[in-house]
Amino acid sequence: MAKVKKKKELKENSFINGAFIATLGIVGSKILGMLYVIPFYAIIGGQGGALYGYAYTIYNLFQSLSCAGIPNAISKIISEYQTLGYYNAKERAFKLGRNLAIIMGFTIFIILFIFAPTIAKAILGDLEGGNTLADVTMVVRVIATAILIVPTLSIYRGYLEGHKFITPPSISQVIEQLVRVIIIVAGSYLAINVFNLSLQTGVGIAVFGATAGAFVAYFYLLDKVKKNRKQLDAKPLETTEPLIKTKEILIKIFWYALPFIMIDVFKSCYDFIDMTTLVKTMVNDVGYTTAQAENIMSVISTWGNKINMIIVSISTGIIVSLIPNLTSSAVKKDKKDIHHKINQTLQVLLFISVPMTIGLSMLSSPVWAVFYGSNSPYGATIIAYFVFVALIISTYTALVSIVQVLKYYKEVLISLVVGVLIKLVLNVPLINLFHNLDFVPVYGSITATILGYGVGIILCLLFLRRKCQVSYMPTLKLLGKILVADLAMIIVLSLLKFVIPISSDVRILNIPIIAIYTIIGAITYFFVAHKFNLIEEVFGSKLINKITKKFRRN
Repeated sequence: MAKVKKKKELKENSFINGAFIATLGIVGSKILGMLYVIPFYAIIGGQGGALYGYAYTIYNLFQSLSCAGIPNAISKIISEYQTLGYYNAKERAFKLGRNLAIIMGFTIFIILFIFAPTIAKAILGDLEGGNTLADVTMVVRVIATAILIVPTLSIYRGYLEGHKFITPPSISQVIEQLVRVIIIVAGSYLAINVFNLSLQTGVGIAVFGATAGAFVAYFYLLDKVKKNRKQLDAKPLETTEPLIKTKEILIKIFWYALPFIMIDVFKSCYDFIDMTTLVKTMVNDVGYTTAQAENIMSVISTWGNKINMIIVSISTGIIVSLIPNLTSSAVKKDKKDIHHKINQTLQVLLFISVPMTIGLSMLSSPVWAVFYGSNSPYGATIIAYFVFVALIISTYTALVSIVQVLKYYKEVLISLVVGVLIKLVLNVPLINLFHNLDFVPVYGSITATILGYGVGIILCLLFLRRKCQVSYMPTLKLLGKILVADLAMIIVLSLLKFVIPISSDVRILNIPIIAIYTIIGAITYFFVAHKFNLIEEVFGSKLINKITKKFRRN
């Protein structure tokens, strides 16, 4: 008699386990996002990269307005109501959030489509010799189509994450990125090299990849929710649910979403400030041509960001798991667990991100050569410094999310506003200062970003210290050990340069160079970390034993 195949149920994830799964999914999608730029850069070049970057900077800003806050708010509300046993209110909150996302997405799409020429004018002004106003208008209108579906997709992710089901949303991100990458590379190649269409058309097709990827990922999550509806509707806690009005849920969604929207909007403002000032300053004050300035802009807005996303994705994965878990602890008023999760978040982030950042900075020349070739006079030099922006953004994003989850909304706004104001005030003066000191002018813009986020980090730490009496001693003790392990890695890799050159003029030879330096650097770092018992202290012995048991079985 044939056995009936049992349907595989969704599994809840603990904070660290969830953070690990979410990070794997996000890193997987970002690796795909990194790999495609190798052929994509060869297809569209620096000017095409700048045009692509303009579209995505606008997309990120308006996506923040249309959907960034509501999915995170839904995740938080679902977790809160699930913890309290308010199952009817939980489902109503999900449906309300979904409807709001649809309305917001459609509204933002209409605004972008109508005002695309005005946006293009704000970006380029009267500059000539590079991309035109018509080019920028076209890509903004194409990218606007993604906002019709991305908000709804994000709501389904937030719904599952609120139930602490982290795996399906993580898989959906990989699916979304895979579809997007296929359209970006295949579409732009066929348009430009096979059908001999314009560069601008090729970039437009590539930009449409965001819309197609979102559609496929949305149907994947929709299928997951439908197939596991019985599990999602389960009521593990027997309690008398109070009557919660729709108006009350909407107000809760608004107040929970607002800080997340502010976080994403203000973070996008950093890119928007660069987009509207960097090229103009480099041309008018420093003396670069428009083409040169747009090539440099493309490094920051497109090509460099692809490399940085690997580091930023670590904090994103941690935050995906942190929000429902920290919300649950806050609802239970478990101060000890809140303090533990805050320190644990910082420890995991610093343990992984700091050595990755240092390693990428040291390997900027071979990494740039592998991805984009050696024909850019600015790429590797900019990346060596720009990669530290990823570290500072990761730390800030984690901290400001913690402050927001704990409902200190005024403090969130203060840290965001102060950071952006520092960037706005210092961006142009620092570009000119670095130029006058004979440094790379764009380093001034990067420094303004680091200072803006850096002040935001300090403010968040002070807020948590004052409001929650959080002690950072556990993290500071581990940070000393992490820095010693990083120093050992730097020394070993610096000595290795005398044996194996850190880069090669032959593009393909840079791949084994990167592999050798990465392996030796990682071995050195983890060896010293193991000697200091760092791995067990950061991740906990339970998770380490669980992983080692799985390897032993295999």
